[in-house]
Amino acid sequence: MTESQQTMLSRLKEIQENQTEMWSNYWQQYSDFTNWQFWMLAAFFIFPLIVLYLRMDKRKALLLGFYGYNIHVFFTYSDAIGANLLKWFYPYKLFPILASSVSLDVSLVPVSYLLMYQFTLNGNKNYYLSMFLLSAVFAFVFKPLLSAIGLFELDKGSNYFTLFIGYVVVGLIAKWITNVFVYFEKKAHNRV
Repeated sequence: MTESQQTMLSRLKEIQENQTEMWSNYWQQYSDFTNWQFWMLAAFFIFPLIVLYLRMDKRKALLLGFYGYNIHVFFTYSDAIGANLLKWFYPYKLFPILASSVSLDVSLVPVSYLLMYQFTLNGNKNYYLSMFLLSAVFAFVFKPLLSAIGLFELDKGSNYFTLFIGYVVVGLIAKWITNVFVYFEKKAHNRV
């Protein structure tokens, strides 16, 4: 490693350490468990998991879990990228060191999509129509509501249509990856 590279890397580490400390201080002053925003985010985290436990078709748990995990992973990536680029921002957090929203990325959004996927499987409904409708609800109803109560901010030219496209893309990727693995599984079973 060159000296200039080492110097730059040391500076980046210092900035990251300062940023982590600042977020921790901010969280303790404005976003910890003494604030209603924390409890709202905690509800967005806990309540969907309870609903999932009660409503998930356990006969399809592996398929639904795989799909839901895909939603979680890709939504977490896209949300973290947007938040790190300051396209959007979460002023309140359950955990101070994450740029994105754990409540949404880990629980509310994946569980909502998972239950929608279950609905389309069990009711023989159109996945793509259902996914577009759910994406629209999140982008054009839920996120503006979060903005109105100060839990979410759009910035740097982002808009709710941009969010809608992101939700749709994540829904498409999760479905297609799940379809590929279902295809592999069926193909393997047909060989036996």
